[in-house]
Amino acid sequence: MINRQRLTDEFTRLASIASPSYREGAISRYLTKRLKELGADVQDDGAGARVGSESGNLIAFFPAQGKGASAPLMLSVHMDTVEPADGVQPLLQDGIFTSAGDTILGSDDKAGIAEILEAIEVVREKKIPHGPLEVVVTVCEEVGLLGAKNLDYGRIRSRRALAMDTSGVDLAIHRAPCANKIRFEVRGQEAHAGISPEKGLSAIEVCALAISRMHLGRIDEETTANIGTIHGGQATNIVPRQVVLEGEARSHNVEKLTRQTEHMVDCFKEASRDLVRDIDGVRVAAAIHAEVVSDYPLMAVPRDASILKLLESAGTALGRKIEVKSAGGGSDANIFNGQGIETVIVGTGMSKVHSVEEFVRVDDMVRVSELLVEVIRQA
Repeated sequence: MINRQRLTDEFTRLASIASPSYREGAISRYLTKRLKELGADVQDDGAGARVGSESGNLIAFFPAQGKGASAPLMLSVHMDTVEPADGVQPLLQDGIFTSAGDTILGSDDKAGIAEILEAIEVVREKKIPHGPLEVVVTVCEEVGLLGAKNLDYGRIRSRRALAMDTSGVDLAIHRAPCANKIRFEVRGQEAHAGISPEKGLSAIEVCALAISRMHLGRIDEETTANIGTIHGGQATNIVPRQVVLEGEARSHNVEKLTRQTEHMVDCFKEASRDLVRDIDGVRVAAAIHAEVVSDYPLMAVPRDASILKLLESAGTALGRKIEVKSAGGGSDANIFNGQGIETVIVGTGMSKVHSVEEFVRVDDMVRVSELLVEVIRQA
């Protein structure tokens, strides 16, 4: 039932519109027009003003057709991409989309957008009975899930959803970790490194000691941690007074996340205590300021959840087995689940995302579109 050429043309149009985070105005205008052509009531929820984007999140409402009262189903994608995105030129060769090589392709998440649009096209032209649909297209997903965090949930009726936003096909992600962002500011005491180094307290030395004691990387099968950025110092001849570090901790277990975060903070506090200096008769210790911010909540959709049963039933109808697994990253789906919308992530076929080697196969997009048509039919 899938119109391969129409799907190919749609993805080409979408990928050709540069839409890096915060600059989603052009893609938003195109999608508003496109969704209205398909019969949706399309609303911008105003989140753009809150997050600093050219557009808010789009919420498209499709009424039920030929089917009695049923619970609405939400289909979600994000419209932004990572950089480099300006001047993107999608190339199709031997059934595979790539970019010209100087930019990302944008199949993350435009493959998912194209698949949803094609599925709705098929449902309309084949007059397939379906319940109410809500298509949510978020902004600024790639820079901290900002669109989903600022979505106007008062406009959403759905309590179950599919988020089209991972690699692979016939794949569903039902578990993903919760995460904390951690920012450390370490303040020592500056001095001339050649003339009077004993009058200084190096913030870099304090950081080095703290990190050397810290458990990082793969902590256990559920937990990871990382220090990702370090900024500080002024010159090689100045004992550094200030350093700022940013890191994260993730876990599929809330208690483990709390323990890992506390461990990382404690390492800095202990390093400050252990590197106290006597400077001109005064005991001087580095000041430590740690800021912990919850990045996204735990995603743990039960294996027997209705949304997974729906997806697996659709797969069975097509003669497929849907693989259900866990993932190590956060997405809009974490936020939706935290808002009480039971959401699983569905593979769209995109590969090598966040790189100029990104690609997606048309065959895979056709396969995902077929699955979506069947999901909509059964929902």
